[in-house]
Amino acid sequence: MMPWVGLALFLFVGVAVVATGLPAAVILIVAASLGALIGFLSGQIPIELFTALSERLINLLENDLVQAIPLYVVMGALLNRLPLAEALYRAGLNILPRSPAAPVISGITLGALIGPMNGSVGASVLALSRTLAPRLGAFGIPLPRRAAVIAVASTLGVVVPPSLVLILLGDAMLSAHTIAVTTTGREDRVINTQDVFHGALAPAGIYLAACLLIGWWLNRKSRRSSTKNDAADIRLSPQQALLAFLALLAIVSLLGGVAAGYFYAVEAAAMGGFTLLVAGFVSGRLPLPVLNELLRDALAVTGALFFLLIAATTLTLVLRVLGTDVLVARWIAAIPGGPLAAVAVVLGTIWLSALVLDAFEIIFVVVPIVIPPLLIRVDDAIWVAVLVLLIVQASFLDPFIGYALMMTRTVLKESIAFFALVRSLLPYLLAQWALLVAVFLFPQLAHVGQSEADRSRKPPDVPREEIERRIDQMLAPPAESPQSGETPAK
Repeated sequence: MMPWVGLALFLFVGVAVVATGLPAAVILIVAASLGALIGFLSGQIPIELFTALSERLINLLENDLVQAIPLYVVMGALLNRLPLAEALYRAGLNILPRSPAAPVISGITLGALIGPMNGSVGASVLALSRTLAPRLGAFGIPLPRRAAVIAVASTLGVVVPPSLVLILLGDAMLSAHTIAVTTTGREDRVINTQDVFHGALAPAGIYLAACLLIGWWLNRKSRRSSTKNDAADIRLSPQQALLAFLALLAIVSLLGGVAAGYFYAVEAAAMGGFTLLVAGFVSGRLPLPVLNELLRDALAVTGALFFLLIAATTLTLVLRVLGTDVLVARWIAAIPGGPLAAVAVVLGTIWLSALVLDAFEIIFVVVPIVIPPLLIRVDDAIWVAVLVLLIVQASFLDPFIGYALMMTRTVLKESIAFFALVRSLLPYLLAQWALLVAVFLFPQLAHVGQSEADRSRKPPDVPREEIERRIDQMLAPPAESPQSGETPAK
């Protein structure tokens, strides 16, 4: 009976998020409290089990990857305050051949550059809307296409390492893979955040190339507005050229260094934040009142993310105490059709969750419950991580309630016909889902550049009966490693 209470709590969270409009963290805490109360009053769960929460939260906050959250939030706030996006966009227009599609191509490239440093899709939408919207309009790009370009460009930071979503997903996959390996007794190496970075590189590059090609094709015949508009001015001042060069050098060095394994993600975020802070002081763009406002905003966003992380961790503990994770594990073990069918069902579940939960809530709540039993059946954890990443990115562009689209329509403050927006977005959506299907059918895309020794190291097959027996023993997950598991590549 108790495991079904956990499923009811999941349903409660989904309905409450849509119906009440309250912050998701508040709803998660309410759901966890209800679950704990029901378990205690039923007499089936002793209250002492819930005392593990304090140790669980301490272990959570001791994780060094948690330091990346405030650093990325500060970086995103600084990017919104400094004229880096403007300088990079103008530089792109001056470098590209004079073409009607050049503004779109430069905008998509800008999203890929600053998206990983912005910390969230919402911050990317704000930065790109301010920079791109008036200029795309001045170059004759219709409003629905403008909105589609901004929304798509804002989600590129999800898949391009080292985005905050990638870092948190990598840490969640480390914990899930640890549970799976410990439960099955396999001897394969537990993946870390760096493995997820490497696995995402090829799919991210393919999707970026597809977006650039689609942007060029759809806008190759756009006509520049005949009226005089300062937003259509692409002249680049010497100061902007120098700023664009230094910004591009810093961004490529940081992103490339993390992806190649020369820097830890937290170290790169600290270096990027410090560099932007110094640039703001030197340029005079960060007087004390502006800096105070920026830090207040960063603290508010960081606090909201930490509150969400703590609330999600509390709910997952309650679900484990109720035995919901064991029930879900048995269901996943019983899915017919082999590993591919199991992966497809779990991805479908994550996609349905994305209709009411955002990326961080999915990583904090859904992934710890459904991914460990999946990795018991499927030995390729990097492939599964990349698929989860792609399905999360696709959720941001859902035509009905995708966060990137909703945020873009709100920020632009212009009425956009729904079907016109969907028509403009459809080619990008088709490319996104085609990539997802390709990675699903060809796991090698998540292992581009991996050494042959690592690729050939396969764990032994585990029969379904043995899986079910071991799941029955998995009443509680092993203690989470206090280390992030993030090891630079050598």
